[in-house]
Amino acid sequence: MRIAPRTTQAIAKGLLLTATASAVGALVFVVGFVLAGGLRHVSWSFLTEPILDMGRAGGIFPAIVGTLLMVLVSVGIAAPLGIASAIYLAEYTREGRLTQTIRFGINCLAGVPSIIFGLFGFILFVNILGLGWSVLSGGLSLAAMILPTVIRTAEEALRSVPTSYRDVAASLGATRWQVVTKSVLPYAIPGILTGVILGIGRSIEETAVVIFTAGSAVQTPTSVFDSARTMAVHFYILAREGISNENAYATAAVLICTILIINTTAYTLMHRLMRGRRAA
Repeated sequence: MRIAPRTTQAIAKGLLLTATASAVGALVFVVGFVLAGGLRHVSWSFLTEPILDMGRAGGIFPAIVGTLLMVLVSVGIAAPLGIASAIYLAEYTREGRLTQTIRFGINCLAGVPSIIFGLFGFILFVNILGLGWSVLSGGLSLAAMILPTVIRTAEEALRSVPTSYRDVAASLGATRWQVVTKSVLPYAIPGILTGVILGIGRSIEETAVVIFTAGSAVQTPTSVFDSARTMAVHFYILAREGISNENAYATAAVLICTILIINTTAYTLMHRLMRGRRAA
């Protein structure tokens, strides 16, 4: 029996709407569940006091500082390297076996489990290079983990810029670098920032890599050579060891709020930047 096109369209639309609602509903449920169980235990003292009695008392200030330092180191290393690599692959190379091999390697690295990066960082940065359990070791390991994501998203953003932009700039006598910086990058910024934001989010939420390379010291780190405990690691230890479910929920709530604030701020700035460029 032949189904009418209008009926097929309605069925397809209903299925897609159901799938979207399910995905959004699952997200809202998880976030709401954690926030409902954790925000009531969050206070100013919880955010500003040191970790006491292995997390049974006190706050999470050292974990907040450790998380911020880890993100700054990892993104500060991965973003420039990833964007530069994407520019080279998208603008300075021709399609061939070499570029295909490079992209294949990047895709493989993007699928490697995070614990493998933790083991890699532990062997290379902690032991061989003698950096020990430190923010620097953790940041370098996280940078290696998020680098493929930054490269892939930045390259796709660069390739999405119409070829006509490059052709017009080149016809006016611009060099390849001028074409990239003046005609391509300004329009690829939203996609590039998306990759950086994804890297930030993954750095904040990562646990396995940080435990292997940065340790889990409860003291507030004062330099990148100190061991540190991130909020994700602190939550993992509290929940797994059964030390304090209340503080574990509160830490998870602060972690989620931090990610939401960073993502919202970044996307707001990105859209304002794009509106300013369109107005100009």
